[in-house]
Amino acid sequence: MQITELNHIAIHVSSVEASARFYGEILGFPVLPRPAFSFPGAWFRIGHNQELHLIGEKLAAPFTEKTRGGHFAMRVDDLDETALLLKQKGIKFRPTLRPDGARQIFFEDPDGHQLEFFTGP
Repeated sequence: MQITELNHIAIHVSSVEASARFYGEILGFPVLPRPAFSFPGAWFRIGHNQELHLIGEKLAAPFTEKTRGGHFAMRVDDLDETALLLKQKGIKFRPTLRPDGARQIFFEDPDGHQLEFFTGP
């Protein structure tokens, strides 16, 4: 088996409207057309070929800072510029430095999903 790409990430959200506003208007992810599924949702472009799929059926257990697997990461060109944008939008974040020197910013979406922006190795 050879994987050719990571196509999309799907996350469950309690409010498609609030999450779509967060990812689309606040973070600026471009909206993508979505098939007419029988459940609510929204799709967004991440980077060149990846997608974020919001599913309007929230899971019962929230993600926490301790559930390291409960996040997705996006590489950015300028982390300082990204941090400034998050501050301007009123988004609280936690900067960290990985042992390999990569700089990271962790923050949450409206449902508590952990997101990461990073630069470096």
